[in-house]
This record gives sequence, C-alpha cells and structure tokens, in this order.
Amino acid sequence: MTGNNQTFILEFLLLGLPIPSEYQLLFNALFLAMYLTTLLGNLLIILLVRLDSHLHMPMYLFLSNLSFSDLCFSSVTIPKLLQNMHSQVPTISYAGCLTQLYFFMVFGDMESFLLVAMAYDRYVAICFPLHYTSIMSTKLCVSLVLLLWMLTIFHALLHTLLTARLSFCEKNVILHFFCDLPALLKLSCSDTFVNELMIFILGGIIIIIPFLLIGMSYVRIFFSILKVPSTQGIHKVFSTCGSHLSVVSLFYGTIIGLYLCPSSNNSTLKKTAMALMYTLVTPMLNPFIYSLRNRDIKRALIRVISSKKISL
Repeated sequence: MTGNNQTFILEFLLLGLPIPSEYQLLFNALFLAMYLTTLLGNLLIILLVRLDSHLHMPMYLFLSNLSFSDLCFSSVTIPKLLQNMHSQVPTISYAGCLTQLYFFMVFGDMESFLLVAMAYDRYVAICFPLHYTSIMSTKLCVSLVLLLWMLTIFHALLHTLLTARLSFCEKNVILHFFCDLPALLKLSCSDTFVNELMIFILGGIIIIIPFLLIGMSYVRIFFSILKVPSTQGIHKVFSTCGSHLSVVSLFYGTIIGLYLCPSSNNSTLKKTAMALMYTLVTPMLNPFIYSLRNRDIKRALIRVISSKKISL
C-alpha cells in the first residue's frame, strides 16, 4: 500500500553478515556450536544454583539471573541468524523485527544491571564482611532483582513503542544480522528526534551509570585490598573479583566501543564482529569464566554429580 510516496514495509532484509558462500557452512556450524555451548553452560549454572543449597546466597542469585539473561540474550538473535544463513533471502517480518528489538533490549539491559548488582555484592562482601548478611539479605536481593526486571521491561517497551510509531519508506535493508535500534532509525523516513533523545538520555542510565558504579565499587575494593596485611587475603580477593571483572570488561568493552564511541572508519564487517562479541561470545564465555575461577561452583558441581550417583 502506498501513499504520499511512502510504503508500508512488511519485512526487512538482514544483510549484516557478509560471508562468502563457500564459507557459509563452516560459519554456520561454528555459530551453532557456540550457541549450543551458551545454552548448556548457562543452563548448568542455573541448575547448580537451584539444586545446591550451598549456593543459595545473594551472589549466586545474581549469577543465576545473569545466566538466564545471557541464555535469552543469545536466543533473541542467533537462531534467526542461523536460519537466515540457510536462506537465499535473509528476511524478518516487521512484527518479528519489533519483537526481536524488544527482547534484545530487555535481556541486554538486564545484563548491564545485574553486573552492577554483582559488583555491589562483592563490594559489601569485601569492605563490610561482618555486616554482609544483614546488608545483603535475601529479601533485599529478591526485591532488587524484581525491580531490575521491571526497569528493563519498561525501558525496552518505551523504545519499541517509539520505534513502532515511525514510518518506513522504500528502504528495507538493515546492514546488520538483527534488528538493532540505530540501524532501524537510519531506515525511517519519519522524524526520529524523540527516539534519538530517548537513546541519549536513557542510554546513559543503562550503560554509563552502571559502568561508573562498577568502577567506583572496584576502586573502593582496591583500597580495601591495600589494607589487607596477608598475601593470602589479597589472593582471595582477586580470585573472588577476577571473574566478575573479566565479564565486565568483555561486555562493556564491546558495547561502549560500538555504541558510545562510534568511528567513521568502522566498516559493516567490524561492527558486525563487535556485535557478535557481545551477543554470542560473551554469553558463551560467562559460564566458563565463573565456573573455572569459582571454587563454590566447582564444589557444587561435584556435590550434585555425587548425589546423582548415590541416588542411582
């Protein structure tokens, strides 16, 4: 249907993954293997926290929610990517695009907020160890997680509704492998000032403020480490915080480089590679980072396996 030189777009073309046809099968198998690893690794952490009573504490409540968020975050984009790699015309419907945008923002925002909650948990545990149980009570942590989910749902819904009010003309080619908000705004033939203003205002709340809060938490932790007289105490602190810092570096490094520090020389291929880093690679690595550097997770896995063997 046309009118006033405008066309109502029914579907978009996702052309952000320029892989030569001879390498399609190889990359498809690679992405599928990484996605399955993401699912299995994060499901394992969720199950361990659920089954092992020793992990029923604030840190692992946040970790299980982070694993669930990672699992869903990859599932929003990667299955569609795998499907399009087999298709001659990589398309996504208009409704499917908005749905993908909504859930992408929900789980992406949730990961950002959970990393802040985990940093605060480590800060309290290291700087106020005697008051840890009273400050980080179960009721407070559950309420905090519920509040974070509500905030992410509201933020994602706001951007999705603002995008749904836009008109799209003849252009329907998205130079990305999923429906990213900036890519959609470039295609719109409507005035996107309100959308861009909300991205500027709320983007700081979702990315900059959490990043600064995490940085402040670890500055305080660092000064607390200097007061620890024993080398064993310092090693324990670093082993506790090292896994979380690794995840923060992977996640925020690519997000800030892609969205907040855009470069004119960033090619489509470079942007796609950076997007794959935080949508596929980071969620896949998180379970390994936490399990390999965390004694509690290793012991919980041994206990669960041993109990299953005994029951069998």
